[in-house]
Amino acid sequence: MREVFPQLRPVLASGEPFAVATVFRTDGSAPRPAGASLVVTAGGDVIGSVSGGCVEAAIHELCRQALEDGCARTESFGVSDDDDPFAVGLTCGGTLDVLVQPFAPADGELLRRALHAEAHGQAVALASVVAAPGTTGAGTALLGRWLLVGEEGVEGSLGAVGLDEAVARGAAQALRAGRDELLALSGCADLRHGEVEVFVEVIAPPPRMLVFGAVEPAAALTRVGKFLGYHVTVCDARGLFATEARFPEADEVVVQWPDEYLRGTAVDERTVVCVLTHDAKFDVPLLKEALRGPAGYVGAMGSRRTHHDRVARLLAEGLSPGELVRLASPIGLDLGARTPQETAVSIAAEIVAHRRGGSGTRLSRTDGPIHRAGERSPVVLAQAGARP
Repeated sequence: MREVFPQLRPVLASGEPFAVATVFRTDGSAPRPAGASLVVTAGGDVIGSVSGGCVEAAIHELCRQALEDGCARTESFGVSDDDDPFAVGLTCGGTLDVLVQPFAPADGELLRRALHAEAHGQAVALASVVAAPGTTGAGTALLGRWLLVGEEGVEGSLGAVGLDEAVARGAAQALRAGRDELLALSGCADLRHGEVEVFVEVIAPPPRMLVFGAVEPAAALTRVGKFLGYHVTVCDARGLFATEARFPEADEVVVQWPDEYLRGTAVDERTVVCVLTHDAKFDVPLLKEALRGPAGYVGAMGSRRTHHDRVARLLAEGLSPGELVRLASPIGLDLGARTPQETAVSIAAEIVAHRRGGSGTRLSRTDGPIHRAGERSPVVLAQAGARP
């Protein structure tokens, strides 16, 4: 749902009822990932997408039904076996499960709080019940209930105290990992149902891209990083080059020694560090700091000769081979890049492949599903008979 937040703000402010369809599970080559959302307002406006067009009309109708009867519902979409060319189905061969929730003006308080937290750089998790035994379709009392988990505590309820407590713990883990989760809970003492599935969507500030070296490829990488949704910082010790005029699209331009800046700034598992200086006096202390920190991706630019010299210097500084294996150097995928713009695409492609578990191989030369990071088995929070 986070991707529709910008357009959802004025709808919430107006008090107009709306319905939200959210993908909570995918399998195979589904067109959109879990968390993709489509909003239909009472006035007929449509915001967002859940399938890139394959089943949008059917989703729109489900939202209209939810607005009319006030009931949450779920629906699954896959490949249509119907010979009718207009039958509803996914042409890509995958499947997706969708939760549709109606919202009256009074129901939007948790969303308002989530929007407020996101606007102020705070991470929160929205948890919704998406399945309980015998509750496929519409009408269950649990389906579509919300829980908001953040730094300030837990708000809302999924319908049972034990369920709230267990899901709050799972949502806190999802927040720490910075990724959405599909949770499964069973055996809750105050819950008459069997296993309940809850989709937890993490609403967090954009991940950070730290670009060190105010060189020409850095300007192109800044543009690509912003396009990919990163909060981009350019840092260089040379104030002559690290200027806002040279990097107008960067969120921040910092004049400071790179290793000093990295030690004093916020870094987590979603952060990517791109070292483009290929100058040992900057690179070695910076990479020593980066490779021993939590950053999810660390890459460094340079020739093969520069790389081997840099590795030798890092080993001399006490880094272990296990720490050095995290270093993507020379940075980027082999695209035959020549220009700064092509180099930026090469670097960004490697970052995406690293984040999503891709191989970087041409799809025409691979077999199997195109989208690797689709479905995940639900994380089991409590075994049968145990109170969370």
